[in-house]
Order: sequence, then structure tokens, then C-alpha cells
Amino acid sequence: MQILLVEDDPEIRRELTLRWQAKGWGVTPCENLSVADQQAGSHAHDLVVLDLQLPDGDGMAWLQRWRPRDPGTPVLILTARDRVADRVAGLQAGADDYLVKPFAAPELDARIEALMRRASRDRDARLQFGPLLWLRDEGRLLLNGAALDLHPREFEVLGLLLRRAPRLVPKRVIIDALAEKNIEVGDSAAEVYVSRLRRKLGPGPVQIDTVRGFGYRLLLAGEPLPP
Repeated sequence: MQILLVEDDPEIRRELTLRWQAKGWGVTPCENLSVADQQAGSHAHDLVVLDLQLPDGDGMAWLQRWRPRDPGTPVLILTARDRVADRVAGLQAGADDYLVKPFAAPELDARIEALMRRASRDRDARLQFGPLLWLRDEGRLLLNGAALDLHPREFEVLGLLLRRAPRLVPKRVIIDALAEKNIEVGDSAAEVYVSRLRRKLGPGPVQIDTVRGFGYRLLLAGEPLPP
């Protein structure tokens, strides 16, 4: 597990980093939102622990800005703001849990473990990227709330792209995943299904970008390319 820890208090940051590393968890400590932006954009994380009162801005505003780009990663707010209104605002902004300082470290650990269990159960059943919602158990894809008619193979390929969005999915991964489902495919299958998906998604807010010679990735229109 890799945690993005956004906390400006050096003592809390150090103690949590050492504690979690002793558990075998990876930690990326960030002292402000600028560093958090850099780390979130360049590395994948399984969970974000986010303070709200940071030297270069409000963590709540950062969460609201960041959440549409990464709707699946769990976020736990860790803050001194203890009003009910603050807790409600944090959850409405996209946080999955909210813990008030001062806190007990074992409770924080337990909440993180619970979030990761929940994320593991939910990860493959419901995937969202911007206005695109993929519902595995229902076999449905919604774009801005409207259902798109997809062939089962197109549905599987889009699920692969959504699981890693906005990161790159190698073409070979798509071909191998289809083969694992006993679908007979050739080397050109990825290109065929991506082309069909592009036509069905249209020129809307979600686009499939080709990285020539490597594979494909989902992007939101107007968003900068990931590094």
C-alpha cells in the first residue's frame, strides 16, 4: 500500500511516516499542497491522508479540484476542524472518512485498513472517470447519466482503461485480458475496439488518447496530459 500523506506539521508527518513504514506501508510525505500536486500527478497512490489547514491553501479546495481527476482513490481527512459542518463539507467534497485531531494512531491505522478493504471490494464493480460511469455487475456504461450501447468486448476494454485512468494501458495488456476471458483476439484487436469506443464516446468530455507504440489512456478534455 502506498499512502500520500499531506500534512504540514513536521512532527506528525515524521511520526506517521515512521509508523507506517514499520508496517511495510509506503509513504509519500508532503508538507504542502504544491508538493502534493507534484506527487499525485507523477505517482500512483492507494490512499490519501489529507490535512486541511496547509501553508499554501485549503485542503478542502484541493480535494474538490483533485477528486474529478481521480474519483477512485480513497481520501481520509485528518484535521483539527471538529465542527459537524466541517465534517459534512469534507465528505461532500469527496472524502471517504474524516478524523479529528488530536487522534489515536491505532484508530487512524484501523480506519485506513477499513478504507482499503472497502476499496478492494468496490474497485472492480464500479469505476468512474469524470462523467463516465462503468457498472460491471449491471453491464452498463453511463456517460453524463445516459446509457451507451456497447458490445461486451468494448465494455471489457473500456473497463481496463478506466481501472488505470488517466495512466497508460499497454496494448498487450488489453489483448491478454481479452484472451483470459476466452475471447479469440488477434494483435489488431486492441486497435479495433479502441476505434469503436472512440466513435461511441464521440467528441465529448472523455477521450481515448493513443501513445504510439505503447498503448492507450483515458483523458478528460481540457486536462493536462499526465507525466
